[in-house]
Amino acid sequence: MTLLEIGAFATVFLLSLIISVAVMPLAIHLSHKWGIVSQPGGRRHETTPVPKLGGLAIFLGFTVAVIAAQFLPVERFDSLEIIRLLGLLLGGAMIFLVGLLDDLYELSYFWLFLGQIVASAIAIAFQVIIEYFNNPLTGSQTEAWPYLVTVALTMFWLVLMMNTVNFLDGLDGLTSGIAIIAGLLLFINSAFRLVPAQTSVSLLPLAMVGACLGFLIFNFYPSRVYLGGSAVYLGYLIGALSIIGGAKMATILLVMGLPLMDLTWQAFSRLARGRNPFQGDRGHLHFRLLDSKRMSHRQIVLSYYAFCAFFGGLTLVLESQLYKFIAFGVMLVLISIGFYIVARWRGNQNGSSGTASSSSTSSSSSSIS
Repeated sequence: MTLLEIGAFATVFLLSLIISVAVMPLAIHLSHKWGIVSQPGGRRHETTPVPKLGGLAIFLGFTVAVIAAQFLPVERFDSLEIIRLLGLLLGGAMIFLVGLLDDLYELSYFWLFLGQIVASAIAIAFQVIIEYFNNPLTGSQTEAWPYLVTVALTMFWLVLMMNTVNFLDGLDGLTSGIAIIAGLLLFINSAFRLVPAQTSVSLLPLAMVGACLGFLIFNFYPSRVYLGGSAVYLGYLIGALSIIGGAKMATILLVMGLPLMDLTWQAFSRLARGRNPFQGDRGHLHFRLLDSKRMSHRQIVLSYYAFCAFFGGLTLVLESQLYKFIAFGVMLVLISIGFYIVARWRGNQNGSSGTASSSSTSSSSSSIS
């Protein structure tokens, strides 16, 4: 690594971090001025209103840093890099605006989903597309797909990431911390593992890391600001950055495996109960763990960090695609076991509550009579 590359890394990271931190007071002020605050007694059981425009700091920190990165004298190997960057920024601006409108007017899920489709379409139009996979059995790249298949797969991936991160955003520091882990792994892969190194591309996830770290300073428990509707913007960044510079979806699948399984679990659970799968509740794993009172807020968040970092980090040490595939399978088994244990905890807790309630009712009836 040259001094020039080290300087580029430091410049982008510090610029995104400083802008994110500097913008936060403005984001908090605008949250109160426009009434974009969480209401006490909501899904997170807040006791006081909390500003929800924290995503503005991430948006501005990331956007300014990646634009500045284009003026740094680093090697660039992708002839379409500027085009893809434009698509990344335009699609990101689109979904950030949708999230902001949701914070202001509480949009129905139809409009949120439509916004996700449009943002994904913008990215795809500017060549942010999944062109191939690495076959986990052979390690070789798949053949090129028909364009419609490529578009459909890319659209599915981006929308999946947006909703996964949106569903994940439930505990202070959880979403931004996992985004930092994902960004660091993408950065390390592009800057140090690929040959030749994709230095210019690696600056993009590094900018996300800096912007998210600036937000996390204010968002870690007890939080002074929330992401609000910008959670989908952060999901868009993770999804798009995993495509740009080598389609590292395997890395993100291992980092986001736990949130992805939680999304799937909740969607099927809500459908089975005849409910809208996109309507928020406290059924998510992080809420169940918190409600069980077996772990503190910070313990849950740090456990998520450790789990996601461990399995995501395996992509840096495992060369074989088959071993990565096996690691993904092991992860799914462990998550399934964890879900089963937590469900048993909740069942036992509900049973105890029911018994206590019954005993209380019986005692009351007896005293009344």
